Amino acid sequence: MKGPLRIATRRSEQARTQAQAVGDQITERTGTKTELVLVETGGDRNRDVPIHVIGGQGVFVKEVQHAVLDSRADIAVHSAKDLPTEPMPGLTIGAFCARRDPADALVGAALGELAPGSTVATGSVRRRAQLGWHRPDLHFIELRGNIATRLERIPPDGAIVMAVAALEILGLTDRIAQRLDPSEYVPAVGQGSVAVEHRSDDTDVATTVATLDHEVTRRAIEVERAFLAELGSGCTLPLGAFVDGAVFHTFLSDGDAQVVDQRKTVLALTPDDLDTARSVARLATQAIGRR
Repeated sequence: MKGPLRIATRRSEQARTQAQAVGDQITERTGTKTELVLVETGGDRNRDVPIHVIGGQGVFVKEVQHAVLDSRADIAVHSAKDLPTEPMPGLTIGAFCARRDPADALVGAALGELAPGSTVATGSVRRRAQLGWHRPDLHFIELRGNIATRLERIPPDGAIVMAVAALEILGLTDRIAQRLDPSEYVPAVGQGSVAVEHRSDDTDVATTVATLDHEVTRRAIEVERAFLAELGSGCTLPLGAFVDGAVFHTFLSDGDAQVVDQRKTVLALTPDDLDTARSVARLATQAIGRR
């Protein structure tokens, strides 16, 4: 390869930091130098609009992917939870990096410290449904923006919900009031991991990216993504899926948290787990009365 390997990523501090970490790993493992190519996405441009209104899957990745397809960059680095299950033609997910803590966290106050009627700010329909199921007295408001902005908008005597991994990346775990157990508050598909895409026909870059792939994380996220794919790319219902060893935790709600399906499924740790995930998705949709 002539020149540095170009890494496409979003402009946010979290995205830049995790992309730079990927670049540092590539340099350490292969000796290849890297540089960042910063891209603004549709999700970044529409910060005042709820994610599920903008379009859900893909709003934070499409422009980054096109930077690679257009040869402005060699690889794309995404938070794995933002990556649609429908593959982008011409691109391959060459690596899922080792997963950080997949859990969500409350910042501002722990759940037991929130008085009845307290305000919790989050832009995630999943987080609202899960917290509302456990604490129907809570009042939820929309929250978008980068991490610094969200930390500035903690409601008085209330809390916001954030991914532990995002706080870890920026060295802000001291702001956590309570880590939410991911077996009870099931995280988003892929949460805590970084996905790396490259052009499918670029074998040299594929070899480089493969040095980043973490087998245990890949197996887990592929099962989670099979669950999500079975629900359909247009699904906007509150849902979560998380593989912890041989246990598959899933959550699906009707949207108002009036009907919730949350279950644990034991996996065989074989390729058949993908079929198991699809079956769990079908059972979950039947349980909440959607099929």
